[in-house]
Amino acid sequence: MTPLVDPNLATPETVLGALDFAGVAVFAATGALAAARQKHDLVTFAFFGAITGVGGGTLRDLLIGSPVFWVHDWRYIAVCLAASVAVWLVGARPWRFRALLWLDAVGLAAYGVLGAAKADAAGIAPLICIVMGALTACFGGVVRDLLAGEPSILLRREITVSAALVAATIFVVAQAMGLAAWPAAFVASACGFALRAGALVWGWSLPSFPGTVTR
Repeated sequence: MTPLVDPNLATPETVLGALDFAGVAVFAATGALAAARQKHDLVTFAFFGAITGVGGGTLRDLLIGSPVFWVHDWRYIAVCLAASVAVWLVGARPWRFRALLWLDAVGLAAYGVLGAAKADAAGIAPLICIVMGALTACFGGVVRDLLAGEPSILLRREITVSAALVAATIFVVAQAMGLAAWPAAFVASACGFALRAGALVWGWSLPSFPGTVTR
């Protein structure tokens, strides 16, 4: 099967590569902010930042049979550590936990696209590329919430995972229609971010199961 995306697009010298580092950085920052909420030390900040930053991409690479990305490129862990230290140095600010939500929105959109692109570059079917995009965007946050003792993003009614799915789907569909990777990535990321932003500002959520559940 011919990939929809050139594998060379998933390198740090390209737009998709930039999205990769951006996604790692913002997710690492959300991990460090979760550690800040629990008043942990700097080592725990770094641990939370690293596991949140690379967790989703690690799962994706293991599932699609690719080399785990951060094992072969030290810059990813360096970015996680830098983001964690930056959160530590910012210190206590009234806006920092609100910043966590917005950084998470950026990460969901960027990693939804990047995960789909990397899966596609490995020759994975389009539908599974979308699934990989969502896993890449969400799994690190799931681990972060579990470690921090917070409700998982999967259990929140407001739109979270859906934003990553939308970003990944738009990217895959746009590529299948012949749109170049750069504009496809930009449009898909922007749509995913806009959906999550609407959930943060206006409380958008998907409909819940109707009726009463009987035992």
